[in-house]
Amino acid sequence: MRSSMTENVPLSPKELCWHCAPDQLDFETTDNLQDLGDVIGQNRAVASIGFAVAMRQPGYNIYALGPDGIGKHTIVRRHFEQAAAESPVPDDYCYVSNFQDSRKPRTLRLPPGRGAVFQNDMVRFVQDVPVGLRSTFESGEYRTRQQAIQEGFRERREKALAEIEAEAQPHDIALLRTPVGFAFGPTRDGKVISPEDFQSLSDEERERAQAAIEGLQEKLMKILQQTPVWMKEAQNAIRRLNDETAEFAVGHLIETLRKKYTDLPKVLDYLNDVRRDVIDNVEALISEPEKPGANRDAAEFEDGPSLFRRYRINLLVDNGTADRAPVVYEDDPTYDRLLGRIEHRAEMGTLLTDLHMIRPGALHHANGGYLVLDARKLLTRPWAWEALKRALLAEYIRIEPIAQVLGLLSTVTLEPEPIALNVKIAIVGDRLIYYLLSQYDPEFTRLFKVAADFDERFDRNDEHNLLYARLVATLIRKEQLRPFDRAGVARVLEFAARETGDSEKLSTGIENLLDLLREANHWAGKDDRKVVGAAEVQHAVDAQIGRLDRVRDRVQEEILRGTIAIDSEGAVVGQINGLSVMQLGSFAFGRPSRITARVRLGKGEVLDMEREVELGGPLHSKGVLILSSFLSSRYAGERPLSLSASLVFEQSYGGIEGDSASSAELYALLSAISGVPIKQCYAVTGSVNQHGQVQAIGGINEKIEGFFDLCAGRGLTGEQGVLIPATNVKHLMVHQRVLAAVEGGRFQIYPVETIDQGIEILTGISSGVRGTDGQYPVGSLNYRVETRLMEMAEKRRAFNGPVRMEGSE
Repeated sequence: MRSSMTENVPLSPKELCWHCAPDQLDFETTDNLQDLGDVIGQNRAVASIGFAVAMRQPGYNIYALGPDGIGKHTIVRRHFEQAAAESPVPDDYCYVSNFQDSRKPRTLRLPPGRGAVFQNDMVRFVQDVPVGLRSTFESGEYRTRQQAIQEGFRERREKALAEIEAEAQPHDIALLRTPVGFAFGPTRDGKVISPEDFQSLSDEERERAQAAIEGLQEKLMKILQQTPVWMKEAQNAIRRLNDETAEFAVGHLIETLRKKYTDLPKVLDYLNDVRRDVIDNVEALISEPEKPGANRDAAEFEDGPSLFRRYRINLLVDNGTADRAPVVYEDDPTYDRLLGRIEHRAEMGTLLTDLHMIRPGALHHANGGYLVLDARKLLTRPWAWEALKRALLAEYIRIEPIAQVLGLLSTVTLEPEPIALNVKIAIVGDRLIYYLLSQYDPEFTRLFKVAADFDERFDRNDEHNLLYARLVATLIRKEQLRPFDRAGVARVLEFAARETGDSEKLSTGIENLLDLLREANHWAGKDDRKVVGAAEVQHAVDAQIGRLDRVRDRVQEEILRGTIAIDSEGAVVGQINGLSVMQLGSFAFGRPSRITARVRLGKGEVLDMEREVELGGPLHSKGVLILSSFLSSRYAGERPLSLSASLVFEQSYGGIEGDSASSAELYALLSAISGVPIKQCYAVTGSVNQHGQVQAIGGINEKIEGFFDLCAGRGLTGEQGVLIPATNVKHLMVHQRVLAAVEGGRFQIYPVETIDQGIEILTGISSGVRGTDGQYPVGSLNYRVETRLMEMAEKRRAFNGPVRMEGSE
């Protein structure tokens, strides 16, 4: 049986990169294109957002998931703005004093715009009340009535005392008024006699006088006991006068406000409370020192604890100037900035607060509208995520210090009345956070029922190419850049395809596209060009790479200097050039690596050096285990696999992950077993399954360019090339320098479907197909591998010796 080589044809230049011909674009410059009003490539996400906005039931909030830079924020806010334009303006909210419990301010909800009006009305009320009270209580009428009450009290007491004096006169007794009270003294000829004269009286006279004084003292005591009652009655009369006067002073002010707010029952209730509180505290209010200046505005009351401050309101949310529902983006979603806070002021070493120091949060500003938050920021701010969930579950906003929530605050503080919450929230973040929250937070899926999954790419076709061109034109006009000609737009389209790593797709990355447009515009300005062309776009792309490729250049330099051992010519047994991708920030580049394999007699083990020293990840280790399965199933189906093999990435000093080198490792193993050398002018990438089929991998363009740059640095011979999985051909968007070399026949890229196909290219020997007799063609590589493994199995059996049965002699 003879073996024959399969014809392996390298890819043509057209298969290596999609080229957008400028003549396929039906315009001269982007000035000829209309703005793009719709979003392209995000149909799923847009439909999800529209559904969530239309659902008014609780819990239909949005998590917009996807990578950064694809316009999640912009698209979400655009839909929120559109919905907000059709939504009513939400009400105003304010905090007012709770006169029954000053620690628990009450909320008032007013139609939009009327909150500010009510606030100004109460400011004027606070300005007018002191003037009205003082003028009324200092009026002649009030003083006359007050004096009348006081005189009535005095007259009542003096009348009672006069009656006692009149009763005492016939007994020659006088009522004396002393600094310490009242006293009775005997008289003679209308004059009080001295104690010595009183002692000189006869016993009968003294006893008669003493008896009269005792009787009068009992009556005086009754009058003195009655005096506090009369005084209380006088005080009550004065209090009724004060109440009546206060009612007269503020009644017309309150009634004026009541007429203005007859359609708001809660405001009317509050005004009634204000009326009662002014009347109840009128004495303290009129004794309040008057501040200098005739016109006292609201700001003047911020500094001191004026008793009139309690009648002002704290306008928490003012929607008076709004013409639609609010759309709020909170870029720093801390606990306080979300739910609001209670501020304090230091006074005489003590922290004081009142309802006017309550400050709103993002939930207050977005109430009745829409709120956009960043997932990573929200989750990294202490207690913010839990506070947001609590507010959404309870459907109200409660402002309280975080220390109080955690049970760490023992001092007295305000407890404002909660405000009803009605808001649509969109959290914007990456996919990992979404899946972690879905898995580990049971409340997440209850509160964020709608996932808006943004795609990184969309299909490339003629229709989408034109839509993408319109997107470019829209961004150019928005950024006020120079127009791009169609050749420049064509190069931008190629850049968008390269961004996806797929020639059949276009990237949805808006941020990277904007950067490219701005930088191309910059280079056009440097050349005094009025229109940006393909050369300027290419200059911008090359400049972006040039700013980031220092490490790539250093790696290539060390390979060319021989510090890192990579062969690109000759043939070596058990040695092959593998390809990997290094990702440094936003820049990725391909790096060739030498992979070597050694075999010896053993127990069928393939030793992965990277795994043994814990440098290999689980996916890489899985790929190596697949190699053992492939060798056993293909070459040792009916006999033990009697070799031990070792695989190693030479000069590898970091972790290795992924299975994209498993085909290269298998080629190296087959070479080591068969003794057939591998051509070092080739590099290989691709994973392999147990059936020997080569599978697609990532980073295909970077890997090809990495080995090409090495070969170009040493000089292209026309023999160098790269073996890639055939299933990766659709992903090819290689650089122009590679295309030029392929077009000139100085570099080849081979698509490979199976290990047999690849080993033929690498060795120049037919792999061979097992015939009807179950044998591989003599001389084929598979024949050599199987023969060598059979020899090793025989040697192993010989070393083990004959099997001895138990009990035999």
